[in-house]
Amino acid sequence: MNNTMNTANIEEYKGVYVFAQQVDNELSSIAFELLGKAKDLAKDLDAEVTAVLIGSGIKGLVDQLAEYGADKVIVVDDPELKDYRTEPYAHALASVIKEYKPEIMLVGATAIGRDLGPRVSARVATGLTADCTVLEIGDFPLVPKEGEEQLHKQLLMTRPAFGGNTIATIACPYNRPQMATVRAGVMQKIAPIAGAKAEVIEYNPGFTPNNKYVEILDIVKKVTDTVDIMDAKILVSGGRGVGSKENFKILQELADVLGGTVSCSRAVTDSGWMPKELQVGQTGKTVRPNVYFAIGISGAIQHVAGMEESDIIIAINKDESAPIFDVADYGVVGDLNKIVPKLTAELKAALADK
Repeated sequence: MNNTMNTANIEEYKGVYVFAQQVDNELSSIAFELLGKAKDLAKDLDAEVTAVLIGSGIKGLVDQLAEYGADKVIVVDDPELKDYRTEPYAHALASVIKEYKPEIMLVGATAIGRDLGPRVSARVATGLTADCTVLEIGDFPLVPKEGEEQLHKQLLMTRPAFGGNTIATIACPYNRPQMATVRAGVMQKIAPIAGAKAEVIEYNPGFTPNNKYVEILDIVKKVTDTVDIMDAKILVSGGRGVGSKENFKILQELADVLGGTVSCSRAVTDSGWMPKELQVGQTGKTVRPNVYFAIGISGAIQHVAGMEESDIIIAINKDESAPIFDVADYGVVGDLNKIVPKLTAELKAALADK
C-alpha cells in the first residue's frame, strides 16, 4: 500500500454521501438507514449529508430523502438508468464522485450495492470495505505507533471477518472517498422530519451505450407471501434443535398467538426446512425486533451477528452451556417440545383474559 498521503488532494474531499437505492421509483429502506448513519458521521465531521439518486423519472423522491436527513440530493436522471444495469449505474456514481469529491461514500450491501460498490471504488481508485456492521469516526491507527503518524477523523469501518469468527476494523487513510457497503438492517433510520427540504443538484455525465450495456429482455417479478423478517416486531426463531421441518409448527403457533413471525438459523435453511428469506445471521438478514425468541439455536457468532441488537432476547435450549445464553436477556434450559407449547397456552390464556 502507498502510505504517501497527498494532503492537499485529500482535503478537497468533503461531505458524507449515500447512494439512495430506488427500484421502480420506490426508495429502498436501506437508503433511509444509510442517511441515518450518515447524519451521525457528518455531525462528527461538521459536514453535510448528500444523497445520490440515480434512475429515470425519479425527481419526485427528493423530498422523501430530505425528510430522512439529506441536506443535498444529487439527481442523475436519464432514460438509460430506468432499470439497474451495472455499466450505466457505475458510470453515473463514479462520475458523481469525481465531480463532487465526497469524503465518505456509503452504499447498501444489497444485491445492487454489492455489484455497484466494488466497480465504482475501482474506477475512482479507492478502497472498499464490504458488508460493514459498524461505522464511526476515530483515529487510525487505533493505538498510536512509534514512528507512524496517527491520523484523526478517519472513517473506521467494522465488519465480521474469517467466517464471522473475528471482527475487523478497517480504515482507508490514504485515499478518498472512504467507501463502504453497509449491511441492511443494522443502521437506524431517523424519524422523518415533515416538510424538510434539500438542495437539489441535477447532474448528468452523459450516457453512450456500448458493448458493456446489457440489454434487458424481461424482468420477472416473483410474488411471495413470505413476510420480511427485517420489519417484524416479534420473531420466533428456530434452529437445528427444533429437530424437523414439521416441528416448526409449534413455533408458528407461538408466533400466531403473539402476532409475530417465524424465522430461523442457517442450519435450518441448509436442511431445507425453511426458505432463505427467513434466515437470520451473517449470511442471512440482520434483524432488530422488540422480542426475539431463539429456540433450539446454539448461538454461533454468525447467527448472533444478525440478531444481537434485538430489544429483548429469550433463549430456549436444552444445553445450559449454549453460547446463546450469553446474549439472552432471559433463558430457559429444557426441552423445547414441552416448553414452547406450554408457553403458547399460557400466553393464549393471558391474552384471552384481556
